[in-house]
Amino acid sequence: MFSKALHNRWARLGMGILGVLLMAISINLFVVPHNLYTGGLLGFCQLFRSVLTQELGVEPGFDISGVLYLLLNIPLLILAWKTMGRGFVVRTMTCTVCCSLFLTMIPVPAHPIVEDTLTSCLLGGMVNGFAGGIVLTCGCSSGGFDILGLYMSKKGKGFTVGKFSISCNAVLYALCLVLFDAATAIYSTIYTVFNSLFLDRTHQQSITVQVLIFTREKHTELPKFIMERLERGVTYWQGYGAYTDQPLQVLCVCLSKYEIQTLQQEVRKVDPNAFFIVQEGVRVGGNFEKHLS
Repeated sequence: MFSKALHNRWARLGMGILGVLLMAISINLFVVPHNLYTGGLLGFCQLFRSVLTQELGVEPGFDISGVLYLLLNIPLLILAWKTMGRGFVVRTMTCTVCCSLFLTMIPVPAHPIVEDTLTSCLLGGMVNGFAGGIVLTCGCSSGGFDILGLYMSKKGKGFTVGKFSISCNAVLYALCLVLFDAATAIYSTIYTVFNSLFLDRTHQQSITVQVLIFTREKHTELPKFIMERLERGVTYWQGYGAYTDQPLQVLCVCLSKYEIQTLQQEVRKVDPNAFFIVQEGVRVGGNFEKHLS
């Protein structure tokens, strides 16, 4: 059922929104009551909230970290709109707004629902990692430093989103260590580690697929669609059917498994009689980008 939903763009968006809802619930129920901090941009927003309320004594009456997270995502979304796939940006924008609303609206318990801090870290990390994996698998994102990391990874060779995330979290938890205490930094790190482990287990977006398309007509609009809309390279050549001895156009493209549905819909518009050969788990090297769409 989940696999079928991934091939429907509205179902994917709905699952993405459900994922960010679970993320917000796990953060507000398991992390915030223990005064711990998630990683990434949201972690810095939570740190700012703590400094504002605990050190400066300002009480806005609601969780300001959700609102601040949304405001800081605006320039990142503008950057993504200019440099990444627009479908991904629209879904990310929707999920980011929903995530900020959920973080602001879901009440934080006055007392932790799980008293033991380590247990709360593990539960929060597992639920948040599972939910984050669903969001990414649906071709969405909750925004934050992932957008900036993706952009910078395109600009510099050897630069990865993972390295960027580790660097940002190292700065965040170093600040927690200086401003608060060692326990806060250590438990927040434990939460982030479990979050990352479960996110990797759930997320399957990086599966690469090779598609061979066989069509009797030579269509220039199909390669153009693949290069301009899907932002993928495509190779095509002329073949011949062994039975009919008629010429065929054969196109070869490598893409994410969740881009197949979009490609198939376009091919059916161009040539309803075309057929495909799809091979999953292809290992691709060189100049190949892993899109989040």
